[in-house]
Amino acid sequence: MIYGLLTYVENKKNFNVGDNVQSLAAKQYLPQVNQYLNRETLADYKGEKLKLIMNGWFTHNIHNWVPSEDIIPLFVSFHINNTAAPHMLSEKGIAYLKKHEPIGCRDQFSVDTLKAKGIDAYFTGCLTLTLDNYKVDDAERNDEIYIVDPLYSYPTFDKVTYDYKRFLRSIQNGNLFKIGKKKQHIKNFIDSDLLKKAIYINQEPPANTYTDAQKFEMAEAILQKYAKAKLVITSRIHCALPCLAMGTPVIFVNGFDSFVDSCRFDGILDLFNRIDVNTKTGEYTSNFSLEGKITSSTIVKNLEKHHVLAEPLKEKCKAFIAS
Repeated sequence: MIYGLLTYVENKKNFNVGDNVQSLAAKQYLPQVNQYLNRETLADYKGEKLKLIMNGWFTHNIHNWVPSEDIIPLFVSFHINNTAAPHMLSEKGIAYLKKHEPIGCRDQFSVDTLKAKGIDAYFTGCLTLTLDNYKVDDAERNDEIYIVDPLYSYPTFDKVTYDYKRFLRSIQNGNLFKIGKKKQHIKNFIDSDLLKKAIYINQEPPANTYTDAQKFEMAEAILQKYAKAKLVITSRIHCALPCLAMGTPVIFVNGFDSFVDSCRFDGILDLFNRIDVNTKTGEYTSNFSLEGKITSSTIVKNLEKHHVLAEPLKEKCKAFIAS
């Protein structure tokens, strides 16, 4: 038997390191990686029967779904986005998923979407919750506080000028005139001194710059940084979820008001200490005890709710590889 690992297509300007973090979560269960398979071209694989853990967001290339019959899939932590579901859940798509049911889903939205089509599905949470192999001894923890893409869904100059069509849409929907709101809203809940001292990480580096091997090295390096941190503040689930696994205190900043985004979080958000931001006013609430703003002295203890999801995921993946 040979084993595959997912890689990903870049967009015009950047790529998401969180995708590679998800693949690292799958890689830890594989005896070896014999083949890298791009998520968007799984239908094109031809060769020896190959086992593949199918975790993550599916899919941009809706016209290339379903995967090849030469792929033996394990569906855990599977997310079918509301934008892709109408195309993926064709008669052919439903038959494929039913052949491999039950389908373990990353979020409750995906569970409900599949069940509505008669597909047996259940909630697993995200496979990155099992990345505790990156956990370090408390003696190695430092005083670094990382701020990782907070409120990244807000309009920015780069986003509204991504291409001509998006620029025109940003004028029509008013996003062009909302540039700058992100900084204003972040200042509402993070102390100015911490904003100066914190280390900033962008999990969307530029496209056409790194090889797949370098992307995986980058994901490894980021996880090693988070593992030793005093605190991480982020709006990236593939930063926050690994932090739970590694025992790193993390605050998730929820400022998403689009269903395309929020459907990804159904069943996941309750795992975090969380700041919920009103994207119109900048007002915020927290589900943990917070006196004023987040400062260098803020101490949070993770809720530890993730273990009930992580342990069954580990067993499921181990059994798949062993079978």
